[in-house]
Amino acid sequence: MVNLSLYTTTAVILLDSEGNRILGKYYDTKNLYPTTKEQKVFEKGLFDKTRRANGEIILYDNQVVLYRNSIDVFFYVVGSSEENELILNNILNAFYDSVSSLLRHQVEKRTLVDNLDLVVLALDETIDDGIVLETDSSVIVSRVSRPRTDTTDIPITEQTLIQAYHTARERVTERLLRG
Repeated sequence: MVNLSLYTTTAVILLDSEGNRILGKYYDTKNLYPTTKEQKVFEKGLFDKTRRANGEIILYDNQVVLYRNSIDVFFYVVGSSEENELILNNILNAFYDSVSSLLRHQVEKRTLVDNLDLVVLALDETIDDGIVLETDSSVIVSRVSRPRTDTTDIPITEQTLIQAYHTARERVTERLLRG
């Protein structure tokens, strides 16, 4: 039977070179791996199976897993056994390429941990609740690294409370420094 669901991804996992979780996002937690303990067991087995392998795809625990290694980080995209491998491959490549661009091509554990907020944002722009949102890495990077709008150009009546507070504080500071 053909899988006609939009839900393509069941998990995205980033593990370090020792098999420890850097980032793990499970989208089908009700059925697949509902507890953290079960997720850790799955991740350990997955890491043991792929750490020395030279492939890109495996069938593990009745799940299709595409993976990629970069220095000391393993990227995994997990889908159901009926899922199209090419779609999962596009997801993996888009996510990896966007993370690589955001981190200036220094995809290693230390850089990932230091910029985990950007990595999570890139993942959220790629996949939402298991549904693929974007597979173009340049679009993902532009959404994640969008420059902050200058709140001094927005009329104070249209700003949020926090933005208005920061704007007022900046103006008072400027006036005090001018004398």
